[in-house]
Amino acid sequence: MSDAYGDQPTVLVLDFGAQYAQLIARRVREARVYSEIVPYDITAEEVARRAPAAIILSGGPSSVYAQDAPHMDPRVLDLGIPVLGFCYGIQEMALHLGGQVPRTDVGEYGFAELVVTDPHSELLAGVPHISQCWMSHRDSVSVAPPGFSVIARTPTTAVAAMEDRSRRLYATQFHPEVAHTEYGQHIIRTFLHDIAGIAPAWTMVNIIDETVERVREQVGHDRVICALSGGVDSSVVAALLHRAIGDQLTCVFVDHGLLRLDEAEQVVRTFRDQFHIDLVHVQAQDRYLALLEGITDPEKKRRIIGEEFWRVFFEEAEKLEGVRWLAQGTLYPDVIESGNKTAATIKSHHNLIPFPPGVHFELIEPLKTLFKDEVRAVGSELGLPDEIVHRQPFPGPGLAVRIIGEVTREKLDTLRRADAIIREEIDAWDTSHSVWQYFGVLPDIRSVGVMGDERTYGHPIIIRAVSSADAMTADWARLPDDLLARMSNRIINEVEGINRVVYDITSKPPGTIEWE
Repeated sequence: MSDAYGDQPTVLVLDFGAQYAQLIARRVREARVYSEIVPYDITAEEVARRAPAAIILSGGPSSVYAQDAPHMDPRVLDLGIPVLGFCYGIQEMALHLGGQVPRTDVGEYGFAELVVTDPHSELLAGVPHISQCWMSHRDSVSVAPPGFSVIARTPTTAVAAMEDRSRRLYATQFHPEVAHTEYGQHIIRTFLHDIAGIAPAWTMVNIIDETVERVREQVGHDRVICALSGGVDSSVVAALLHRAIGDQLTCVFVDHGLLRLDEAEQVVRTFRDQFHIDLVHVQAQDRYLALLEGITDPEKKRRIIGEEFWRVFFEEAEKLEGVRWLAQGTLYPDVIESGNKTAATIKSHHNLIPFPPGVHFELIEPLKTLFKDEVRAVGSELGLPDEIVHRQPFPGPGLAVRIIGEVTREKLDTLRRADAIIREEIDAWDTSHSVWQYFGVLPDIRSVGVMGDERTYGHPIIIRAVSSADAMTADWARLPDDLLARMSNRIINEVEGINRVVYDITSKPPGTIEWE
Protein backbone atom coordinates (compact mmCIF):
# COMPACT_ATOMS: atom_id res chain seq x y z
CA MET A 1 0.00 0.00 0.00
CA SER A 2 1.34 3.43 -0.90
CA ASP A 3 1.64 6.19 1.67
CA ALA A 4 1.07 8.74 -1.09
CA TYR A 5 -1.85 7.29 -3.02
CA GLY A 6 -4.05 5.23 -0.73
CA ASP A 7 -4.44 1.64 -1.90
CA GLN A 8 -2.50 2.19 -5.14
CA PRO A 9 0.15 -0.59 -5.55
CA THR A 10 3.61 0.91 -5.12
CA VAL A 11 7.08 0.00 -6.35
CA LEU A 12 9.93 1.14 -4.11
CA VAL A 13 13.19 2.08 -5.86
CA LEU A 14 16.11 1.68 -3.45
CA ASP A 15 18.58 4.39 -4.43
CA PHE A 16 22.27 3.49 -4.16
CA GLY A 17 23.33 6.87 -5.54
CA ALA A 18 22.61 6.10 -9.17
CA GLN A 19 22.46 8.81 -11.79
CA TYR A 20 19.50 6.86 -13.17
CA ALA A 21 17.42 6.45 -9.98
CA GLN A 22 14.85 9.03 -11.06
CA LEU A 23 14.79 7.52 -14.52
CA ILE A 24 13.92 4.12 -13.03
CA ALA A 25 11.00 5.65 -11.14
CA ARG A 26 9.83 7.36 -14.32
CA ARG A 27 10.04 4.12 -16.33
CA VAL A 28 7.93 2.35 -13.73
CA ARG A 29 5.34 5.10 -13.92
CA GLU A 30 5.42 4.93 -17.72
CA ALA A 31 4.32 1.32 -17.24
CA ARG A 32 1.34 2.83 -15.35
CA VAL A 33 2.51 1.71 -11.93
CA TYR A 34 3.16 4.12 -9.07
CA SER A 35 6.78 4.30 -7.82
CA GLU A 36 8.70 6.06 -5.07
CA ILE A 37 12.44 6.46 -4.47
CA VAL A 38 13.65 5.53 -0.98
CA PRO A 39 17.13 5.42 0.63
CA TYR A 40 19.19 2.27 0.05
CA ASP A 41 19.37 1.55 3.81
CA ILE A 42 15.61 1.46 4.44
CA THR A 43 15.01 -1.28 7.00
CA ALA A 44 13.20 -4.51 6.27
CA GLU A 45 10.67 -3.54 8.95
CA GLU A 46 9.90 -0.26 7.17
CA VAL A 47 9.61 -2.02 3.81
CA ALA A 48 7.25 -4.57 5.34
CA ARG A 49 5.16 -1.76 6.87
CA ARG A 50 4.83 -0.04 3.51
CA ALA A 51 4.03 -3.37 1.81
CA PRO A 52 5.19 -2.48 -1.71
CA ALA A 53 4.07 -4.64 -4.61
CA ALA A 54 7.68 -4.83 -5.86
CA ILE A 55 11.18 -3.45 -5.23
CA ILE A 56 13.85 -2.29 -7.66
CA LEU A 57 17.50 -1.89 -6.65
CA SER A 58 19.16 0.95 -8.54
CA GLY A 59 22.67 1.14 -9.89
CA GLY A 60 25.30 3.19 -8.13
CA PRO A 61 28.73 4.76 -8.59
CA SER A 62 30.51 2.69 -5.93
CA SER A 63 32.23 -0.65 -5.91
CA VAL A 64 30.53 -3.04 -3.49
CA TYR A 65 33.99 -3.42 -1.93
CA ALA A 66 34.62 0.29 -1.38
CA GLN A 67 35.13 1.31 2.24
CA ASP A 68 32.06 3.53 2.28
CA ALA A 69 30.00 1.50 -0.20
CA PRO A 70 26.23 1.70 0.40
CA HIS A 71 24.71 -1.62 1.48
CA MET A 72 21.05 -2.55 1.84
CA ASP A 73 19.41 -4.41 4.69
CA PRO A 74 19.76 -7.97 3.31
CA ARG A 75 16.58 -9.04 5.12
CA VAL A 76 14.62 -7.12 2.47
CA LEU A 77 15.46 -9.97 0.09
CA ASP A 78 13.70 -12.44 2.44
CA LEU A 79 10.33 -10.67 2.57
CA GLY A 80 8.88 -12.56 -0.40
CA ILE A 81 8.39 -9.31 -2.33
CA PRO A 82 9.51 -9.45 -6.00
CA VAL A 83 12.89 -7.70 -6.33
CA LEU A 84 14.68 -6.57 -9.50
CA GLY A 85 18.26 -5.28 -9.30
CA PHE A 86 20.13 -3.20 -11.90
CA CYS A 87 23.95 -2.93 -12.19
CA TYR A 88 25.10 -2.24 -8.60
CA GLY A 89 21.82 -3.90 -7.58
CA ILE A 90 22.82 -7.26 -9.07
CA GLN A 91 26.15 -7.05 -7.27
CA GLU A 92 24.44 -6.27 -3.95
CA MET A 93 22.11 -9.20 -4.45
CA ALA A 94 24.96 -11.56 -5.28
CA LEU A 95 27.11 -10.31 -2.40
CA HIS A 96 24.38 -10.88 0.21
CA LEU A 97 23.15 -14.22 -1.13
CA GLY A 98 26.43 -16.07 -1.64
CA GLY A 99 27.44 -15.27 -5.20
CA GLN A 100 30.88 -14.10 -6.31
CA VAL A 101 31.66 -10.52 -7.34
CA PRO A 102 35.42 -10.42 -8.02
CA ARG A 103 37.25 -7.14 -8.29
CA THR A 104 38.32 -6.57 -11.86
CA ASP A 105 40.25 -4.12 -13.94
CA VAL A 106 38.09 -4.81 -16.99
CA GLY A 107 35.04 -2.59 -17.26
CA GLU A 108 32.19 -2.53 -19.74
CA TYR A 109 30.72 0.80 -20.80
CA GLY A 110 28.26 1.66 -23.52
CA PHE A 111 26.54 -0.66 -25.97
CA ALA A 112 26.96 -4.42 -25.56
CA GLU A 113 25.51 -7.45 -27.31
CA LEU A 114 23.11 -9.21 -24.95
CA VAL A 115 22.72 -12.95 -25.50
CA VAL A 116 19.77 -14.67 -23.80
CA THR A 117 21.04 -18.04 -22.54
CA ASP A 118 17.79 -19.35 -21.00
CA PRO A 119 14.88 -19.34 -23.45
CA HIS A 120 12.50 -20.13 -20.56
CA SER A 121 13.50 -17.12 -18.47
CA GLU A 122 10.64 -15.26 -16.80
CA LEU A 123 12.35 -11.87 -16.77
CA LEU A 124 13.56 -12.00 -20.37
CA ALA A 125 10.41 -13.53 -21.85
CA GLY A 126 9.87 -11.99 -25.26
CA VAL A 127 13.43 -10.65 -25.57
CA PRO A 128 15.17 -11.94 -28.73
CA HIS A 129 18.14 -14.27 -28.46
CA ILE A 130 20.46 -11.38 -29.36
CA SER A 131 19.77 -7.68 -28.73
CA GLN A 132 21.53 -4.51 -27.63
CA CYS A 133 21.87 -3.39 -24.04
CA TRP A 134 23.64 -0.57 -22.19
CA MET A 135 26.42 -1.35 -19.73
CA SER A 136 28.15 0.95 -17.25
CA HIS A 137 30.18 -1.03 -14.71
CA ARG A 138 33.58 -2.29 -13.66
CA ASP A 139 32.92 -5.04 -11.09
CA SER A 140 30.45 -7.75 -12.13
CA VAL A 141 29.05 -11.04 -10.88
CA SER A 142 31.15 -14.04 -11.96
CA VAL A 143 29.16 -16.77 -10.16
CA ALA A 144 25.46 -16.44 -9.42
CA PRO A 145 24.27 -17.21 -5.86
CA PRO A 146 22.85 -20.67 -5.06
CA GLY A 147 19.34 -21.04 -6.44
CA PHE A 148 19.85 -18.54 -9.27
CA SER A 149 19.89 -19.32 -12.97
CA VAL A 150 22.07 -17.32 -15.33
CA ILE A 151 19.72 -16.11 -18.07
CA ALA A 152 21.93 -13.81 -20.20
CA ARG A 153 25.53 -12.90 -20.94
CA THR A 154 27.56 -10.41 -22.99
CA PRO A 155 30.99 -10.94 -24.58
CA THR A 156 32.72 -9.69 -21.39
CA THR A 157 30.13 -10.38 -18.67
CA ALA A 158 29.31 -13.99 -17.85
CA VAL A 159 26.31 -13.08 -15.65
CA ALA A 160 24.54 -10.28 -17.50
CA ALA A 161 21.22 -11.32 -15.93
CA MET A 162 20.08 -13.88 -13.37
CA GLU A 163 16.87 -14.99 -11.65
CA ASP A 164 15.64 -17.12 -8.76
CA ARG A 165 11.98 -17.76 -9.52
CA SER A 166 11.24 -19.52 -6.22
CA ARG A 167 12.34 -16.45 -4.22
CA ARG A 168 11.09 -13.98 -6.87
CA LEU A 169 14.52 -12.35 -7.16
CA TYR A 170 15.75 -11.02 -10.51
CA ALA A 171 18.71 -8.89 -11.58
CA THR A 172 20.55 -7.50 -14.60
CA GLN A 173 24.08 -6.14 -14.91
CA PHE A 174 22.88 -3.88 -17.74
CA HIS A 175 20.53 -0.90 -17.43
CA PRO A 176 17.00 -1.65 -18.72
CA GLU A 177 15.85 1.85 -17.72
CA VAL A 178 17.90 3.69 -20.36
CA ALA A 179 16.65 4.10 -23.91
CA HIS A 180 19.85 2.54 -25.28
CA THR A 181 18.79 -0.91 -23.99
CA GLU A 182 16.72 -2.18 -26.88
CA TYR A 183 14.13 -4.14 -24.88
CA GLY A 184 14.59 -2.32 -21.59
CA GLN A 185 11.05 -1.05 -21.08
CA HIS A 186 9.71 -4.44 -22.17
CA ILE A 187 11.78 -6.07 -19.40
CA ILE A 188 10.50 -3.58 -16.82
CA ARG A 189 6.89 -4.17 -17.88
CA THR A 190 7.40 -7.93 -17.74
CA PHE A 191 8.70 -7.67 -14.18
CA LEU A 192 5.92 -5.36 -13.03
CA HIS A 193 2.91 -6.78 -14.82
CA ASP A 194 3.70 -10.48 -15.30
CA ILE A 195 6.06 -11.36 -12.46
CA ALA A 196 4.86 -8.99 -9.71
CA GLY A 197 1.26 -9.13 -10.96
CA ILE A 198 0.69 -5.37 -10.80
CA ALA A 199 -2.10 -4.18 -13.07
CA PRO A 200 -1.22 -1.12 -15.22
CA ALA A 201 -3.88 1.04 -13.60
CA TRP A 202 -2.13 4.21 -12.43
CA THR A 203 -3.50 7.03 -14.60
CA MET A 204 -3.83 10.80 -14.52
CA VAL A 205 -7.44 10.37 -13.41
CA ASN A 206 -6.24 8.27 -10.46
CA ILE A 207 -3.70 10.95 -9.57
CA ILE A 208 -6.24 13.76 -9.68
CA ASP A 209 -9.00 11.92 -7.81
CA GLU A 210 -6.70 10.66 -5.06
CA THR A 211 -4.89 14.00 -4.70
CA VAL A 212 -8.19 15.85 -4.46
CA GLU A 213 -9.34 13.46 -1.74
CA ARG A 214 -6.07 13.84 0.17
CA VAL A 215 -6.15 17.65 -0.06
CA ARG A 216 -9.72 17.80 1.22
CA GLU A 217 -8.80 15.60 4.17
CA GLN A 218 -5.70 17.67 4.93
CA VAL A 219 -7.24 21.12 4.59
CA GLY A 220 -10.72 20.54 5.98
CA HIS A 221 -12.58 23.86 6.07
CA ASP A 222 -9.44 26.03 6.26
CA ARG A 223 -8.49 28.61 3.65
CA VAL A 224 -5.47 28.17 1.35
CA ILE A 225 -3.34 30.78 -0.38
CA CYS A 226 -1.31 30.03 -3.51
CA ALA A 227 1.45 32.10 -5.12
CA LEU A 228 0.53 31.98 -8.80
CA SER A 229 3.27 32.83 -11.29
CA GLY A 230 1.66 31.55 -14.48
CA GLY A 231 4.28 28.82 -14.81
CA VAL A 232 3.33 25.17 -15.22
CA ASP A 233 3.81 24.08 -11.60
CA SER A 234 1.94 26.87 -9.83
CA SER A 235 -0.82 26.79 -12.46
CA VAL A 236 -1.44 23.07 -12.00
CA VAL A 237 -1.38 23.50 -8.20
CA ALA A 238 -4.01 26.24 -8.48
CA ALA A 239 -6.27 24.24 -10.80
CA LEU A 240 -5.92 21.09 -8.70
CA LEU A 241 -6.62 22.88 -5.41
CA HIS A 242 -9.59 24.68 -6.92
CA ARG A 243 -11.09 21.34 -7.91
CA ALA A 244 -10.51 20.07 -4.38
CA ILE A 245 -11.60 23.01 -2.21
CA GLY A 246 -13.21 25.58 -4.52
CA ASP A 247 -13.74 28.97 -2.89
CA GLN A 248 -11.47 28.10 0.04
CA LEU A 249 -8.56 28.90 -2.32
CA THR A 250 -7.19 32.38 -3.01
CA CYS A 251 -4.41 32.85 -5.56
CA VAL A 252 -2.08 35.84 -5.45
CA PHE A 253 -0.50 36.77 -8.78
CA VAL A 254 2.37 39.21 -8.27
CA ASP A 255 2.83 40.88 -11.66
CA HIS A 256 6.41 42.15 -11.48
CA GLY A 257 6.38 43.37 -15.07
CA LEU A 258 9.10 40.91 -16.09
CA LEU A 259 6.93 38.40 -17.92
CA ARG A 260 6.84 37.68 -21.65
CA LEU A 261 4.42 39.38 -24.04
CA ASP A 262 0.75 38.98 -22.99
CA GLU A 263 1.52 36.39 -20.28
CA ALA A 264 0.09 38.42 -17.42
CA GLU A 265 -3.17 38.90 -19.30
CA GLN A 266 -3.31 35.17 -20.04
CA VAL A 267 -2.87 34.26 -16.37
CA VAL A 268 -5.75 36.52 -15.36
CA ARG A 269 -7.93 35.32 -18.25
CA THR A 270 -7.34 31.64 -17.47
CA PHE A 271 -7.74 31.62 -13.72
CA ARG A 272 -10.24 34.42 -13.10
CA ASP A 273 -12.40 34.11 -16.20
CA GLN A 274 -12.13 30.39 -17.10
CA PHE A 275 -11.70 28.71 -13.70
CA HIS A 276 -13.42 31.46 -11.66
CA ILE A 277 -10.72 31.27 -8.99
CA ASP A 278 -10.51 34.01 -6.36
CA LEU A 279 -7.50 35.80 -7.84
CA VAL A 280 -5.66 38.79 -6.39
CA HIS A 281 -3.74 40.47 -9.23
CA VAL A 282 -1.04 42.71 -7.77
CA GLN A 283 0.28 45.31 -10.22
CA ALA A 284 3.84 45.74 -8.94
CA GLN A 285 5.67 46.72 -12.15
CA ASP A 286 6.67 50.22 -11.05
CA ARG A 287 7.80 48.95 -7.68
CA TYR A 288 10.19 46.45 -9.26
CA LEU A 289 11.57 48.89 -11.82
CA ALA A 290 12.40 51.36 -9.06
CA LEU A 291 14.29 48.70 -7.11
CA LEU A 292 16.20 47.52 -10.20
CA GLU A 293 17.27 51.00 -11.31
CA GLY A 294 21.04 51.09 -11.81
CA ILE A 295 21.50 47.40 -10.87
CA THR A 296 23.67 45.46 -13.35
CA ASP A 297 25.04 42.58 -11.27
CA PRO A 298 22.96 39.48 -12.13
CA GLU A 299 23.02 38.02 -8.62
CA LYS A 300 21.86 41.31 -7.13
CA LYS A 301 19.02 41.41 -9.64
CA ARG A 302 17.97 37.88 -8.71
CA ARG A 303 18.12 38.63 -4.97
CA ILE A 304 16.13 41.87 -5.28
CA ILE A 305 13.43 40.25 -7.40
CA GLY A 306 13.14 37.18 -5.16
CA GLU A 307 12.99 39.11 -1.91
CA GLU A 308 10.53 41.64 -3.28
CA PHE A 309 8.26 38.89 -4.60
CA TRP A 310 7.75 37.42 -1.15
CA ARG A 311 7.52 40.87 0.43
CA VAL A 312 4.64 41.78 -1.88
CA PHE A 313 3.06 38.33 -1.56
CA PHE A 314 2.99 38.42 2.24
CA GLU A 315 1.65 41.97 2.23
CA GLU A 316 -1.34 40.63 0.31
CA ALA A 317 -1.56 37.49 2.42
CA GLU A 318 -1.88 39.50 5.62
CA LYS A 319 -4.95 41.23 4.17
CA LEU A 320 -6.76 37.88 3.98
CA GLU A 321 -8.47 36.40 7.01
CA GLY A 322 -8.44 32.80 8.14
CA VAL A 323 -5.67 31.55 5.85
CA ARG A 324 -3.83 28.61 7.38
CA TRP A 325 -2.21 26.90 4.39
CA LEU A 326 0.30 28.05 1.77
CA ALA A 327 0.36 25.95 -1.42
CA GLN A 328 3.49 25.58 -3.48
CA GLY A 329 4.57 23.63 -6.54
CA THR A 330 7.24 21.36 -5.12
CA LEU A 331 7.86 18.44 -7.51
CA TYR A 332 9.29 15.00 -6.78
CA PRO A 333 12.77 15.84 -8.18
CA ASP A 334 12.91 18.79 -5.76
CA VAL A 335 12.25 16.43 -2.86
CA ILE A 336 14.84 13.90 -4.06
CA GLU A 337 17.52 16.48 -4.82
CA SER A 338 17.09 18.09 -1.42
CA GLY A 339 17.32 14.92 0.62
CA ASN A 340 19.33 12.27 -1.18
CA LYS A 341 22.18 11.13 1.03
CA THR A 342 23.81 8.86 -1.54
CA ALA A 343 24.30 11.49 -4.22
CA ALA A 344 25.93 14.88 -4.17
CA THR A 345 23.60 17.79 -3.47
CA ILE A 346 22.38 19.12 -6.80
CA LYS A 347 20.69 22.27 -5.56
CA SER A 348 19.05 23.71 -2.50
CA HIS A 349 15.28 23.39 -2.36
CA HIS A 350 14.03 26.12 -4.67
CA ASN A 351 10.66 26.35 -2.94
CA LEU A 352 11.84 27.17 0.58
CA ILE A 353 9.67 30.08 1.73
CA PRO A 354 11.30 32.93 3.70
CA PHE A 355 8.47 33.64 6.15
CA PRO A 356 8.73 37.17 7.61
CA PRO A 357 8.77 37.57 11.41
CA GLY A 358 5.41 36.77 12.96
CA VAL A 359 4.02 35.14 9.79
CA HIS A 360 3.63 31.41 9.36
CA PHE A 361 1.55 29.08 7.23
CA GLU A 362 1.34 25.31 7.05
CA LEU A 363 2.64 24.08 3.68
CA ILE A 364 0.62 22.03 1.27
CA GLU A 365 2.45 20.49 -1.69
CA PRO A 366 0.00 18.50 -3.84
CA LEU A 367 2.53 17.81 -6.62
CA LYS A 368 5.43 16.57 -4.50
CA THR A 369 5.10 12.96 -5.70
CA LEU A 370 5.05 13.87 -9.42
CA PHE A 371 7.61 14.42 -12.16
CA LYS A 372 7.37 17.36 -14.57
CA ASP A 373 5.84 15.41 -17.44
CA GLU A 374 3.21 14.03 -15.07
CA VAL A 375 2.42 17.54 -13.86
CA ARG A 376 1.85 18.62 -17.46
CA ALA A 377 -0.45 15.63 -18.02
CA VAL A 378 -2.42 16.50 -14.89
CA GLY A 379 -2.73 20.08 -16.13
CA SER A 380 -4.15 18.91 -19.45
CA GLU A 381 -6.61 16.62 -17.69
CA LEU A 382 -7.74 19.54 -15.52
CA GLY A 383 -8.44 21.65 -18.62
CA LEU A 384 -5.57 24.12 -18.50
CA PRO A 385 -4.81 25.59 -21.95
CA ASP A 386 -1.84 24.23 -23.91
CA GLU A 387 -0.14 27.63 -23.71
CA ILE A 388 0.27 27.08 -19.96
CA VAL A 389 0.65 23.29 -19.81
CA HIS A 390 3.45 23.24 -22.39
CA ARG A 391 5.04 26.53 -21.40
CA GLN A 392 8.81 26.47 -21.67
CA PRO A 393 10.98 26.73 -18.57
CA PHE A 394 11.10 30.36 -17.52
CA PRO A 395 13.36 31.79 -14.80
CA GLY A 396 11.75 33.17 -11.65
CA PRO A 397 13.28 36.64 -12.19
CA GLY A 398 11.72 36.62 -15.65
CA LEU A 399 13.12 38.76 -18.43
CA ALA A 400 15.49 40.46 -16.00
CA VAL A 401 17.71 37.39 -16.47
CA ARG A 402 17.66 37.84 -20.24
CA ILE A 403 18.51 41.55 -20.15
CA ILE A 404 22.24 41.84 -19.63
CA GLY A 405 22.87 44.97 -17.58
CA GLU A 406 20.34 47.38 -16.13
CA VAL A 407 16.65 46.55 -16.48
CA THR A 408 14.53 49.42 -17.82
CA ARG A 409 10.99 49.72 -19.11
CA GLU A 410 12.27 50.42 -22.64
CA LYS A 411 14.54 47.35 -22.63
CA LEU A 412 11.71 45.15 -21.36
CA ASP A 413 9.39 46.36 -24.13
CA THR A 414 12.09 45.77 -26.75
CA LEU A 415 12.92 42.27 -25.54
CA ARG A 416 9.25 41.28 -25.22
CA ARG A 417 8.53 42.14 -28.84
CA ALA A 418 11.67 40.41 -30.17
CA ASP A 419 11.13 37.36 -27.97
CA ALA A 420 7.52 37.06 -29.15
CA ILE A 421 8.68 36.93 -32.77
CA ILE A 422 11.25 34.24 -31.97
CA ARG A 423 8.70 32.09 -30.18
CA GLU A 424 6.03 32.62 -32.82
CA GLU A 425 8.32 31.60 -35.69
CA ILE A 426 9.86 28.57 -33.96
CA ASP A 427 6.43 27.42 -32.71
CA ALA A 428 5.15 27.43 -36.30
CA TRP A 429 8.20 25.53 -37.57
CA ASP A 430 8.75 23.07 -34.69
CA THR A 431 5.45 21.19 -34.77
CA SER A 432 7.10 18.08 -33.28
CA HIS A 433 8.42 20.01 -30.24
CA SER A 434 12.01 18.91 -30.91
CA VAL A 435 13.49 22.15 -29.52
CA TRP A 436 13.60 22.23 -25.72
CA GLN A 437 13.75 25.98 -25.17
CA TYR A 438 14.03 29.15 -27.27
CA PHE A 439 14.05 32.81 -26.45
CA GLY A 440 15.75 36.16 -27.02
CA VAL A 441 18.51 37.84 -25.04
CA LEU A 442 19.15 41.61 -25.01
CA PRO A 443 22.83 42.37 -24.28
CA ASP A 444 24.07 45.66 -22.89
CA ILE A 445 25.90 46.71 -26.07
CA ARG A 446 25.20 48.69 -29.21
CA SER A 447 26.59 48.45 -32.72
CA VAL A 448 26.51 50.49 -35.89
CA GLY A 449 24.10 49.57 -38.65
CA VAL A 450 22.48 50.97 -41.77
CA MET A 451 18.74 51.14 -42.34
CA GLY A 452 17.66 52.81 -45.56
CA ASP A 453 20.14 55.64 -46.07
CA GLU A 454 20.63 56.29 -42.40
CA ARG A 455 23.26 55.19 -39.93
CA THR A 456 21.86 53.44 -36.85
CA TYR A 457 23.34 52.73 -33.47
CA GLY A 458 21.16 50.02 -31.95
CA HIS A 459 21.10 46.91 -29.81
CA PRO A 460 21.58 43.37 -31.09
CA ILE A 461 19.19 40.55 -30.19
CA ILE A 462 20.67 37.14 -29.46
CA ILE A 463 18.55 34.14 -30.39
CA ARG A 464 19.04 31.17 -28.05
CA ALA A 465 17.54 27.78 -28.98
CA VAL A 466 18.64 24.45 -27.50
CA SER A 467 17.79 20.78 -27.73
CA SER A 468 17.82 18.81 -24.50
CA ALA A 469 16.16 15.95 -22.66
CA ASP A 470 16.41 17.27 -19.11
CA ALA A 471 18.29 20.62 -19.20
CA MET A 472 21.29 19.04 -17.44
CA THR A 473 23.07 19.12 -20.77
CA ALA A 474 21.96 20.89 -23.96
CA ASP A 475 23.07 21.36 -27.54
CA TRP A 476 22.32 24.35 -29.72
CA ALA A 477 19.43 23.61 -32.03
CA ARG A 478 20.19 23.27 -35.74
CA LEU A 479 17.56 25.68 -36.97
CA PRO A 480 17.23 25.96 -40.76
CA ASP A 481 18.72 28.99 -42.51
CA ASP A 482 15.40 30.24 -43.83
CA LEU A 483 13.91 30.21 -40.32
CA LEU A 484 16.85 32.18 -38.93
CA ALA A 485 16.62 34.63 -41.83
CA ARG A 486 12.89 35.10 -41.30
CA MET A 487 13.33 35.80 -37.58
CA SER A 488 16.15 38.23 -38.27
CA ASN A 489 14.17 40.15 -40.88
CA ARG A 490 11.07 40.37 -38.72
CA ILE A 491 12.91 41.47 -35.58
CA ILE A 492 14.86 44.21 -37.37
CA ASN A 493 11.81 45.43 -39.28
CA GLU A 494 9.28 45.21 -36.44
CA VAL A 495 11.24 46.03 -33.27
CA GLU A 496 12.49 49.56 -32.93
CA GLY A 497 16.05 49.95 -31.69
CA ILE A 498 17.31 46.57 -32.95
CA ASN A 499 19.71 46.58 -35.90
CA ARG A 500 21.47 43.24 -35.60
CA VAL A 501 20.44 39.62 -34.86
CA VAL A 502 22.89 36.86 -33.89
CA TYR A 503 22.46 33.16 -33.10
CA ASP A 504 24.13 31.54 -30.06
CA ILE A 505 25.74 28.21 -31.02
CA THR A 506 27.16 27.35 -27.59
CA SER A 507 26.29 24.01 -25.99
CA LYS A 508 25.89 23.23 -22.29
CA PRO A 509 28.54 22.66 -21.09
CA PRO A 510 30.58 24.83 -21.45
CA GLY A 511 27.83 27.45 -21.50
CA THR A 512 24.49 27.49 -19.72
CA ILE A 513 21.07 27.65 -21.33
CA GLU A 514 20.35 31.07 -19.91
CA TRP A 515 22.91 33.82 -20.45
CA GLU A 516 22.99 35.03 -16.88
